[in-house]
Amino acid sequence: FPIKVPERHWPVPGISTSDRDGQTLHRTKRGWMWNSFFLLEEWTGTGKQYVGKLHSDMDHEDGSVKYVLTGDGAGTVFEIDENSGDIHATRRLDREEKALYTLSAKAVNKTSGQDLERASEFIIKIHDINDNEPKFAKDTYVASVSEMSNVGAFVMRVTATDADDEAYGNSAKLVYSILQGQPYFSVEPETGVIRTALPNMIRENREHYQVVIQAKDMAGQMGGLSGTTTVNITLQDVNNSPPRFPHSTYHISTPESAGIGSSVGRIKAYDADVGENAEMWYSILDGDGQDVFNIITDSTSQEGVITVKKQLDYESKRLYSLRVQVTNTHIDRRFEQLGPFSDTAVVRITVTDVDEPPVFNRALYIFEVDEDTPAGSSVGTVSARDPDTINHLVKYTIDRHTDLERLFSIDSNNGTISTLQGLDRETSKWHNISVLATELSTALQTRVPVFIKVRDVNDNAPEFAMYYETFVCENVKAGQLIQTISAVDTDEPLVGHKFVFSLSTINPNFTIFDNEDNTARILTRRGSFNRREMSSYLLPVVISDNDYPIQSSTSTLTVRVCACDSRGNVQTCSNEALLLSAGLSTGALVAILLCILILLMIVVLFAALRRQKKKEPLIISKEDVRDNVVSYNDEGGGEEDTQAFDIGTLRNPEVIDTNKLRRDIMPEMLFPFRRTSPIKDNTDVRDFINGRLQENDSDPTAPPYDSLATYAYEGNGSLAESLSSLESAATEGDQEFEYLSHWGPQFKKLADMYIGQESQRET
Repeated sequence: FPIKVPERHWPVPGISTSDRDGQTLHRTKRGWMWNSFFLLEEWTGTGKQYVGKLHSDMDHEDGSVKYVLTGDGAGTVFEIDENSGDIHATRRLDREEKALYTLSAKAVNKTSGQDLERASEFIIKIHDINDNEPKFAKDTYVASVSEMSNVGAFVMRVTATDADDEAYGNSAKLVYSILQGQPYFSVEPETGVIRTALPNMIRENREHYQVVIQAKDMAGQMGGLSGTTTVNITLQDVNNSPPRFPHSTYHISTPESAGIGSSVGRIKAYDADVGENAEMWYSILDGDGQDVFNIITDSTSQEGVITVKKQLDYESKRLYSLRVQVTNTHIDRRFEQLGPFSDTAVVRITVTDVDEPPVFNRALYIFEVDEDTPAGSSVGTVSARDPDTINHLVKYTIDRHTDLERLFSIDSNNGTISTLQGLDRETSKWHNISVLATELSTALQTRVPVFIKVRDVNDNAPEFAMYYETFVCENVKAGQLIQTISAVDTDEPLVGHKFVFSLSTINPNFTIFDNEDNTARILTRRGSFNRREMSSYLLPVVISDNDYPIQSSTSTLTVRVCACDSRGNVQTCSNEALLLSAGLSTGALVAILLCILILLMIVVLFAALRRQKKKEPLIISKEDVRDNVVSYNDEGGGEEDTQAFDIGTLRNPEVIDTNKLRRDIMPEMLFPFRRTSPIKDNTDVRDFINGRLQENDSDPTAPPYDSLATYAYEGNGSLAESLSSLESAATEGDQEFEYLSHWGPQFKKLADMYIGQESQRET
């Protein structure tokens, strides 16, 4: 509504202060002023809501003044009666959408359009009403608190908001209360903080709670609006429950064959806690099975797994007892008074009998035998027993896969191993075999390795350690060293080898000096050798060992005579010596000569074969210059036999060489070829040739000479190879056709035809 203020003179736009019509003009005074209007939101009346009235002193109510409204919502939200100045709201207003509107109003002369009043601003404020309920940020909250907490322990804080004006009345003043969740929890009315209301709530009794919190405006008075939210509260576990065995005694049975480390049974204690508070470990406190069994903790299932620590034996002990303890791994010191956090139980383990294979009294056997031991000598004895019975019956055998040479045998009753043949240490120092012990009643077997060492016997004589190429110069002097030799022995004496070197006979040219370190020096006995008189010398050297019995051998050292310079460097030797100096022995020379001879023979044989394969002329006889065979290379894919051959075989069967085969190609036969003796008359071939001859004689387009196209070879792709009669004998009277029945079902019909004809001829 207009608020009157002291009069204030305002200049009228468009009218000067100078004389007008001879009169002095003065400022017109303004007789109205306003600051603001107030309007309630959410007006529910009918029609437009009246806001206020504007009026100017310049308005004499003669209809000459027009009021104009501009600003926020002018013309849309608010409208003014230009004649009366009444302002109305055209629709319901929401303060939460817009709390105030700033507008401008002025008075205008309708006739001249001049402003009678300068535009002035005013404010329309929207008064708040309680039309918005409190709202929480979430419909559902999740919270947790430790079990066994004291009263008043903080859980969480929930906050609601109200869109109404906090500065106007109590429309936005909220009060919190708990609708569901008593007597376990409470909420602070002003802050919305949720706290525990009961002491020592136990998760094992109840873990989840649902609390409903209400927020109400108008300070909680009657008629206020409210909103609610749900808080799901979970009690967090603490270690306040000790582990407990459900039984005081457990009974477990296991077979005696259970392997070391294998599980024989499981026991489990129960803890009402969860997570790490329920983790526990098991241990064995005492009992007669403490050394035989062990217990480990399965971290996944929290079970105690009892395993075998030592091999079980039903015949030795059949019942064991253990006292087992379970303890929490994480203990909360705040709840120690609720303990003890451990428990014990007795576990009785029964061992059951299992039919076991024989058992050897050793894990392996090692025997020694001399290499010169005669066949049938005893090497050693193995022994096994059946652990299930006292009077055990065990049969012994040797696994022949480990004794392929059949060097040993074993007594099946007492397990004595003997040699079947003599042993040679130089061939094999050790023999590793496997012996099987089989239980006669159940056929169960056990294998044991047996290692047999062949002891050395001095049965090999020493010999040169290597091949020596020894030379002596023609101008050598007496007593000069020409070679140092050493020896080896395949035997192994206990102390070590000690070789003695000597010459079998006194040699006038050379002598030997034993260095007593298993080496010897060859010295010249004289000087001035002549290679033309004697190109080489053979020096027999006797080498003996010192073992028992003493073994000796004679090795021959070949000494070549060579021409040397003054410094002793070899210049020229005999041909044989030169060859030997190049590292070639007589045997090597013979081998080289044999290789050369074989190569020459191969070359000669290859040349002969090439000569036989040379193409023969088509015309064999000068008198028969017109008879030949024309070769057509049009047999199709795979046909290979298109070479010309001798027509004489077809013309004169009486002069056929029965052993003569085709000269151009010798096909490989899949089946043995059976050649029968030819007969003088081959009617099939003769009729074929006569028919062809008549056709060509009566054909005016035929060439003026006899010709024959070859269809004689079926190619490599045919199992029957060539079916042509050109390769067959001149007559088939005595030919056998039994082999056709072996060529497969494709030739069955052909075999029946020819074999049938042969049978008719015989009859």
